Amino acid sequence: MNTKYDDIIIGFGKGGKTIAGALEKSGRKVALIEKSAKMYGGTCINVGCIPTKSLVHSAGNAASGCIEKSIAYVNAVARKTQLVERLRLKNYKKLDTNPNITIIDGTARFISDHKVEVQRVDGVLVLESGRFFINTGSSPFIPPIQGIQGNPYVYISENLLDKETLPERLVIIGGGYIGVEFASIYADFGVDVTILQDGPVFLPREDTEIADMVKQNLENRGARVLTEVLVQEIKQKEGFAEVVIKTKDDIDILPAEAVLVATGRRPNTKELNLEAAGVHVNERGGIITDNSRTTTAPNIFAMGDVTGGLQFTYISLDDYRIVASKILGDGSYTLDKRGAVPYSVFLNPPFSRVGMSEKEAVEAGYHVKTAKLPAAAIPKAQVLEQPDGLLKAVLDADTNKILGAHLFCEESHELINLIKVAMDAGLDYTVLKNMIFTHPTMGEALNDLFSV
Repeated sequence: MNTKYDDIIIGFGKGGKTIAGALEKSGRKVALIEKSAKMYGGTCINVGCIPTKSLVHSAGNAASGCIEKSIAYVNAVARKTQLVERLRLKNYKKLDTNPNITIIDGTARFISDHKVEVQRVDGVLVLESGRFFINTGSSPFIPPIQGIQGNPYVYISENLLDKETLPERLVIIGGGYIGVEFASIYADFGVDVTILQDGPVFLPREDTEIADMVKQNLENRGARVLTEVLVQEIKQKEGFAEVVIKTKDDIDILPAEAVLVATGRRPNTKELNLEAAGVHVNERGGIITDNSRTTTAPNIFAMGDVTGGLQFTYISLDDYRIVASKILGDGSYTLDKRGAVPYSVFLNPPFSRVGMSEKEAVEAGYHVKTAKLPAAAIPKAQVLEQPDGLLKAVLDADTNKILGAHLFCEESHELINLIKVAMDAGLDYTVLKNMIFTHPTMGEALNDLFSV
């Protein structure tokens, strides 16, 4: 095996695999190092958005179908596993069949800014390159709760996805996006779900009206949301766990066959020995970069979750575009030109957002006006038998520009992209108000939403 490459990529994520292909096309010899053979293609394909959205789809069918939910769940996990394995293999073959790209299984750590050692099953390799790209992603943060380590009933999102039997009761520690999404999935499968949040406000980063509706929607489907809760201990019993919690008023015990820890994720940087390469990280372990995603070592770049920013696969892809612009293009596309970043949480119905909330816009000094539309007022929502939700837009009353949008409705994950385009293009909201949409669609709801 070669020990010298033109470029070395650490991590087979979205940014890493994409830059590998681009570098090879430019005539470079590339090595791509991946720690786990189960992570070819990155977090999204293997343990993130693809498997969870597969379960979201199956859970929705289970909620409205007549098949026993435990059987539907077993079938859903099997379908998810087959999908993931197929996509993982596709991603591997796409690069492995290229003679100028070498995939190396192992754990990489820097020796210097030009060398890494790779711990493999069969020994250690030392590889050399003039340029490195880090795309190692992130991992779940495990809080220091008594009884959490080694407890067979405690899961993180990655291994809960593989659980083949449906739990009767699920306790979720953490009320963020991952926890809420899993709550929605398992509620649709008929599981008794409880979300535990340490703070007093549910989804505190979101618009209050929308957050309240999300909470109500979850509760209407049988889930419980408990705020201002401190988890003191997780006890292991025969066949289940007991989650000991402290509320404002009392100590309570919640039995559960599964406990999901969803308390956020941290960048995968600890094993990289970044100090040896002169690469600096922030207080949360995220790699510090400039607007071109160049680290404090000028020959080393970082992309995706490992930078400590937004944890979405499309951000990793956009980081690739930034890096490619720097090393293969004219450097014109940089981080500060990214524009508005939308995101979706795939509940039932999904919640999507882009830009500022009403509160954030007011605090930023804008003269704000808002537009609202109940999802029940949309004909297509009635056709889809999903009238729950609310659409809300935050507008600059002085310029008619869109400052933000919060969509809790069916197909919001598609609608939000239209609003992002309008925001990035600097269009007045009246463009969407007067746009011709096909009927019946969720898109035409924007006509009514922006009729203010």
